[in-house]
Amino acid sequence: MAEGKNGLSYAEAGVDIEAGNALVERIKPAAQSTDRPGVMAGLGGFGAFFDPRAAGYADPVLVAATDGVGTKLRLAIDTADVGGVGIDLVAMCVNDLVCQGAEPLFFLDYFATGALSVEIAAEVIEGIAAGCRGAGCALIGGETAEMPGMYGAGDFDLAGFAVGAVERGAVLPRDVAAGDVILGLGSDGVHSNGFSLVRRVADLAGRGWGDASPFGEGTLGAALLAPTRLYVRPVLEAIRAGGVHAAAHITGGGLTENLPRVLPEGLGAEIDLAAWAPDPVFAWVAEAGGVAEAEMLKTFNCGIGMALVVAPEAADALADTLAGAGERVQPIGRVSEAPGIAYRGALW
Repeated sequence: MAEGKNGLSYAEAGVDIEAGNALVERIKPAAQSTDRPGVMAGLGGFGAFFDPRAAGYADPVLVAATDGVGTKLRLAIDTADVGGVGIDLVAMCVNDLVCQGAEPLFFLDYFATGALSVEIAAEVIEGIAAGCRGAGCALIGGETAEMPGMYGAGDFDLAGFAVGAVERGAVLPRDVAAGDVILGLGSDGVHSNGFSLVRRVADLAGRGWGDASPFGEGTLGAALLAPTRLYVRPVLEAIRAGGVHAAAHITGGGLTENLPRVLPEGLGAEIDLAAWAPDPVFAWVAEAGGVAEAEMLKTFNCGIGMALVVAPEAADALADTLAGAGERVQPIGRVSEAPGIAYRGALW
């Protein structure tokens, strides 16, 4: 084959295929560490296979979820602390799946950048693998896209896709009724929503990411980058114990918008804001940014990362089960016959 007149190569155009190959080899052990029953092939094919029957399902319904980590990614990039956002990415997807009663089976990621840094990409993907191990799902594939001209130096984007399964007839929500108890599971800080507002508040307060945290130990950046909590295993344990009617992952929109998504038409919820103590980060955001309580409640999780709607007679036992699994659990309200979310008390 004749050489081109100008002798250009793909590498000279900004795409390093060899770096991509090196990344695949680097992350293979991390992906293999997430192996679970049902996985039929490792990385490297054009597609990945998974057998739900080998995972123990007789008549499964598949459930899919996709998400990113929002502008928390900007903070991770700016502080060069990128390992935790991989866990965030998994958590944002699998915590949604479990709200349908589904067990996460497998996960795929998409990592896009202008110029591939094997070290940075590997740190992110190793974090993804850690999240998958924590949720009991397999990292069976993904895509690394090197796109010169699309991203600034050092920047990258991140997205994830998860598939889970639930036996037909066991899908949540179901049987929600007025009088059901709402159990709140504690969050690990801000998780992965509301960071555009958090970044704005930090700017208004004149604080840099390397400054001491005003609400905890270490730097402000490190405190805010605490990974999203993985609720999958404890919630699945509670579902299998019986009495769970619905689950809501409290992400963007807070309790105000996420809890109504799992309530039947015509029903609402009464929430006691004094029932739990929000993480100190939320008081700092509210005070430093002058953010009203109603705005906090529809922007952030405000200390409750997952809410379970449960039968009243099962509430105490389920709270014990969840606490035994390591969750900070607190009854925070009840399902009511009045549509919408009615708050009483105050967060602070």
